[in-house]
Amino acid sequence: MTGVVAPTAPQTGDARVPERRRALAAVLGGLGVSEVLAGVVLAVVVRWSFDTALDSFLVTNGLMGLTFATCGAVIAWHRPANPIGWLFIADGIGHATTAVGAPLSQLLHDRATPIEVQRVVATIISWSWPWSIALFLPLALLLFPNGHLLSPRWRPVAIGIVVTAPFFAVEMGTGPGALFEGGPNSYLQLPSYDALQPLWTATEIRGLIAYALAIASLVIRYRRADDTGRRQLLWLLLATVVMLLVMAPWALITGTPVFVLLAIPLIPVAVAVAIVRHQLLDIRLVVSRALTWALLSVLAVGAYAALVAITDSFVSTRFGRSAVVTVLIALLIAPVLPRLQRLVDRAMYGDRRDPARVASLVGEELSSGVAGGMPGVVEAVRSALRLPYVAVSANGSLLASAGVAGTVVPVDLSYGGTTVGSLLVGLRSGESGLSQTDRNVLTLVAVPLAVAVHATRLSTELQTSRERLVAAREEERRRLRRDLHDGLGPTLTGVAFTADAAANLVSTDAERASELLSTLRTDTRAAIADVRRLVDDLRPPALDELGLVGALRQRADALSWRADGASVSVQVSADGLPPLPAALEVAAYRIATEALTNVVRHSRATTAVLTLRCDSALEVLVTDDGPPNGAWRPGVGLQAMRERAAELGGAFEAGPSPSGGRVHATFPMATP
Repeated sequence: MTGVVAPTAPQTGDARVPERRRALAAVLGGLGVSEVLAGVVLAVVVRWSFDTALDSFLVTNGLMGLTFATCGAVIAWHRPANPIGWLFIADGIGHATTAVGAPLSQLLHDRATPIEVQRVVATIISWSWPWSIALFLPLALLLFPNGHLLSPRWRPVAIGIVVTAPFFAVEMGTGPGALFEGGPNSYLQLPSYDALQPLWTATEIRGLIAYALAIASLVIRYRRADDTGRRQLLWLLLATVVMLLVMAPWALITGTPVFVLLAIPLIPVAVAVAIVRHQLLDIRLVVSRALTWALLSVLAVGAYAALVAITDSFVSTRFGRSAVVTVLIALLIAPVLPRLQRLVDRAMYGDRRDPARVASLVGEELSSGVAGGMPGVVEAVRSALRLPYVAVSANGSLLASAGVAGTVVPVDLSYGGTTVGSLLVGLRSGESGLSQTDRNVLTLVAVPLAVAVHATRLSTELQTSRERLVAAREEERRRLRRDLHDGLGPTLTGVAFTADAAANLVSTDAERASELLSTLRTDTRAAIADVRRLVDDLRPPALDELGLVGALRQRADALSWRADGASVSVQVSADGLPPLPAALEVAAYRIATEALTNVVRHSRATTAVLTLRCDSALEVLVTDDGPPNGAWRPGVGLQAMRERAAELGGAFEAGPSPSGGRVHATFPMATP
């Protein structure tokens, strides 16, 4: 309900309808401007002074007609489907007609034009401008900014404004008297006008109620609006604040002169900017300053009035009123301004001047759980700083986001000297970058966020590792089942059948029984070989028979020849190793034997050295003197070694070095 409604293509199939609407808007807006210019020309012809033009409302009506018509044409041009533009055009034409009518009436009177013509012009003047005040402007405010009512419940309000608007026009158009001294009376004047005073009073109250309801609608829209809608509404708020700054002091102190009405044209200008170009600048900063000075002005006026009343009878005769009051007001306002500015800034920019509060909100959201609390964190930061968009990303993916993304500035999240993610912050409308105040708050917030992102990543990696372990376990079980079912199972079944057959033939056909026993021995040996193969796959038996160092030396002796027949000298250096956990022994053995096998198969090395060291961590290092052949392409062997190291929380690296190939793996002694 709060976004700007873009013009949509008509359903009639005529693509020229929007262009016709734009042309109509330009023509009607030009009509209002032309009337104002004609009024200025006629004022020069009848030789009106500026004071006369001001007193006859030519200046005020002309300026309002010019701004409402122009701004309405701009809105209708860019948003033809939004009725606010058309209402403003009608409002501007009404004021412009009154503006041109005032000097025209004077000119007709001076040149003794027939009285009927003069009375027609006077009637048009009296009846043209009231519609702008009673109908077009309150209805436009009720529909601001998207051209739709706040909800269907507000439809009776709009209908009430439309139905009761003629009463104000009748009140203004039927009143007695001439426009200027000696001028003609207009038509449609009521002889019993004064007797209807209760009706006119009700009409005035109706106008106040209409504008009060329009303002209430805007307040409700602001509370429900998103960031874009609030920026649009703030433009109108800024114009209203400035208008009140101009009009309120005069109304409270000396009465309202005519020229304060010149502040009213700020309303159509603000509405046009809000609908067409609301992102022109950071309106919140401007409104913040304007609200501060508006409140301060009201405070100063009130203080001035109170102090004048108090000091009038005590100090005016001795010290002079104005000097004392000015000094006292200055002393009162000096400490109020900073506090007032902080209150307004908090309403517009949230808690950005209170970083501790923002950090506390982030901590509360994180305490709900790392994974579950991240969406709450970004929403808390966005709400606390009144930002249009906040998100947290890691490894190129969004962990959580809130708001609508526009221009985004990243803030690095660092943990342990490493960037673990980014806090993506959307810039407010009109900003080209983050202010230092915002950056200070976000820097403070980035510390717990970085810890949370790091914890989230570790949690994700742990879950992934668990899933991989479960998958590997199930695959290993599947492989064992297949090997037992397809290999060992049929062999043992054949052994059983052969044994039964030999038992049956031993007394009747000894020769055939002997042949079956020979087959039985062969099948039994095959079954034993299958069992040994399965056992070796689970854990190399050499580790239990010879230990890690003995098993590696045995394996090194078996890898002394390359495929081309050249010999390879493999040395094993592993003195003083303490007893190791079984999982660590298997991982070190598999990595070392795979690395030595790669040396024999793929390099042209003549010497390889396997070194095992153990201090706070177990270190496995395999080096060779083979010539460099460029970067190593990752294959199944390298990937398997890397995975074995990662499973036990270790690190792995492999590749060419200036002196030959190098494979290096480290394992923490306190294995997971």
